[in-house]
Amino acid sequence: MIYIETGSTDVYFNFALEYYFTTVKKLDEPVFLFWRTTPTVMVGKYQNTLEEINKKYADEHGINVVRRMSGGGTIYTDLGGWQFTFIEYWGTDEIHFKEYISPVIDALRALDIPAEFNGRNDLVIKGRKFSGNAQYKLDGSTVHHGSLLFDTDIEQMVESTTVDEYKITSKSIKSVRDRVTNISEHLQQPMDVEAFKRHMISYIMKGSEKHYELTEEDLSAIRTIAEERFNNWNCIYGMSPKFSITNVGRFAGGKVELRLDVKKGIIEGAVLFGDFFASEKVDQIAEVLTGCLYQKEAVREALVCSNLGNAIYGVTLDEMVDIIAP
Repeated sequence: MIYIETGSTDVYFNFALEYYFTTVKKLDEPVFLFWRTTPTVMVGKYQNTLEEINKKYADEHGINVVRRMSGGGTIYTDLGGWQFTFIEYWGTDEIHFKEYISPVIDALRALDIPAEFNGRNDLVIKGRKFSGNAQYKLDGSTVHHGSLLFDTDIEQMVESTTVDEYKITSKSIKSVRDRVTNISEHLQQPMDVEAFKRHMISYIMKGSEKHYELTEEDLSAIRTIAEERFNNWNCIYGMSPKFSITNVGRFAGGKVELRLDVKKGIIEGAVLFGDFFASEKVDQIAEVLTGCLYQKEAVREALVCSNLGNAIYGVTLDEMVDIIAP
C-alpha cells in the first residue's frame, strides 16, 4: 500500500485527489490517504443538499458544503477530525466495508480505545458513534472513505446539519452528545490531532515508508478536477433530486408563503399565498421564478430585472429574496 500526503485542508482539493488517483493516475498498489479539512458539511451523492444542511448558518460561519461521490448520509467535519481513504484498483461490484474498517479499528484498539463496527457503516465506542463510512465504485476501482471524530466541535456540527430553524439548540446538542463521541474523550493518555494522525498512518501502513510525492503536474490536474467536479454550485446543489419546498415569512406587510417545485437546481413551478397587500404585478413573480436557478443571486437578479422587488406592500426586495431562496 502507498501513502499519499495531500498537503491540503481544502475539501474540494482532497476529494479531487481521490478522484484523480482513482481514474486518472492509477498506481501499482492500493492507495491510503489520511486528511482533514476546514469546517465542512459533506452530503451524500443521492441527497438533497438543501434538506440536509442549515445553509444560512453554513454561509454565516464560512462552512464549506460539498457533495461526495459516495452515498450515505450527511456529516460534519473540521480541523478537529480526520478523514481516511482507501483506493483499490480491483474488486467486485458489491459494497463491502469490513475489510477497510478493520485496520482502523485495530489502530484504535492499539490505543486502548474499545472501537467496534456497528454492522452497517458506523464505528462506535460504547454504542456512541465516532465514525461514518461510505464507499463507491468507479472505473473498476473501489474507493472507501470514512470520518473520525477526534476533537470535533459538536455544537457547530448540530447547527450546520439541522435545517429546522425552530429547533432548540441546547436540546439538539444534548441529543447528539448522547449518540456521538470524540475519540479524544477515550484516550488513556492525552494526544493532539497530529500525534493521532502519525499513530494511525504508522499502524495502518504497518511501518511501511512507501509514499508518493505529488508532482506539479498532479497538483495542476487535481485543482482542475476540484473546480469541475466538486467546488461549484451545480455539483453541490444542482445535482439534488427533484423536491418541493414551502417557505413562510412574516413581515411588516403580512404573511408570505411560497411553494416551489425544484428539479436539478432549477425552479419549475412557484405558487404564492398569504395575507399581504400587493400591486397587480405580484402575479408575475411566479412566472419570473419559473426557470430560474434556485440560488439567492439568481433570484435577486430575476426580481430586479423584472421590476418586482417592491410588488408586495411592506416587504422589501431583500426580504423577498430571503423567503424565496433562504
